[in-house]
Amino acid sequence: MDALEELGINELSKAYAERTTDPVAVTRHLLDRIERLDQKLGAFESVLAENAIAAAEGAAKAMSSGHRIGPFHGVPFVLKDLVHVEGTITTGGTNAHADRVSIETATIAHRLIAGGGILLGKTKTVEVAYGPWGTNTQRGTPWNPWDTETARAPGGSSSGTGASVAARLAPCGVGTDTGGSVRIPSAFCGLTGLKVTEDVLPLDGIQPLSHTLDTPGPMCRNVIDAAIMYETMAGHEPHVIDANVRSGTGLYGEIKKGITGLVLGVMTGVERAIVDPVVLACYDAALEQLAALGAELRPLTLPRGIDEMRFGVATIIGVEGYHYHGDLYEDPANDMDEDVKKRIMAGKTEPSEKYVRLMRERLEDRTAFLAAMEGLAAFLTPSVPIPAPIVTDIDQDTAPSQFTRMVNHLGFCGLATPMGLTDGGLPASLHIVGRPRDEAMTLRIGAAFAGTTGDIGRPGGWE
Repeated sequence: MDALEELGINELSKAYAERTTDPVAVTRHLLDRIERLDQKLGAFESVLAENAIAAAEGAAKAMSSGHRIGPFHGVPFVLKDLVHVEGTITTGGTNAHADRVSIETATIAHRLIAGGGILLGKTKTVEVAYGPWGTNTQRGTPWNPWDTETARAPGGSSSGTGASVAARLAPCGVGTDTGGSVRIPSAFCGLTGLKVTEDVLPLDGIQPLSHTLDTPGPMCRNVIDAAIMYETMAGHEPHVIDANVRSGTGLYGEIKKGITGLVLGVMTGVERAIVDPVVLACYDAALEQLAALGAELRPLTLPRGIDEMRFGVATIIGVEGYHYHGDLYEDPANDMDEDVKKRIMAGKTEPSEKYVRLMRERLEDRTAFLAAMEGLAAFLTPSVPIPAPIVTDIDQDTAPSQFTRMVNHLGFCGLATPMGLTDGGLPASLHIVGRPRDEAMTLRIGAAFAGTTGDIGRPGGWE
């Protein structure tokens, strides 16, 4: 059997069923790795070791007595530190909330725990989740595990979840995505991250940045795990998920259909021009693999420029972000991240007419894009146009969100999944853009693609 830290959700479920390991052994093993490795990785805001061991013991006892809940039973996971769990501290990435004890548990957290999940701890985030690179000057920036010598961006704002899952400190975790914050850290850290359609997953108990655009989502090491975690977060009955996983029916039947005959939209020269050559080479290789699997590739001319959509999303986030967090940044007593403050305060002066116009344009653009994608199963781009940059080289006035924000603007769903390593040994990520509520199709394409590429492996230096 693989080392315990290598086991993902589905593999753990099988190992428990075969009694080759148990939740206590797995949880203790991961907590030991956290204690040893997180001093450098810096992914965790808090570790809930005592609670995790108690939950693992309960899961093991239930399994031994024949009361297995479903495929997430006994699976350790982490939560981005925006997600409230009653009785724990939720900092939201800011020193201003360093002692804030949660008085509620978010619905998605409750569902994961009710499904038998074991919460290992809370992971770091960009301050108030407003930043794409994963940096945090107040609470610390997690280390991107793919380079042990040089600090590279882990991707934000779900930086700690991305780093911890990639470094094998947890098999999976929850991120939130407002302009790419599930997909960007998944891309930079070599994970599979699902941005769900708006309103598919509940937002209650999650610290908001933009109520219009916020979506929670799973961050895992493969597509099947992302599907299991997504369905658990969506509140599907664990025994139904389990039956479908075992029999290959339901969502898991859809995932296994392959892509022969599907028509996939691909970038034209306009979008290709903004992609770094090393990422573009991985993208083109991915397209060749998809074509070899039987997909038809068709260039898609976008009805609206990606920069227009990207900047529109920035305005919406700024306006709504100021509504929720303006008081923190207006108070001179608070020591806040200056780069985040600049973004939040920009929302203070945006005219209401512009905000209303942008909200209208979202609806108009969604209609136009749905028409342009007629006959297409999905649209393919890189998740991010560059590999993870060195932290000291980052320009905080820029963002690697050209493709991700487009999806938030349109209210579509999107899957980021590894498409190999660049010549420099850093992950490159394929971005599968699906229609609203067509998560099954994005997962289906991602699973077919992963079946040809295989696993990109684990980052070295985190043994």
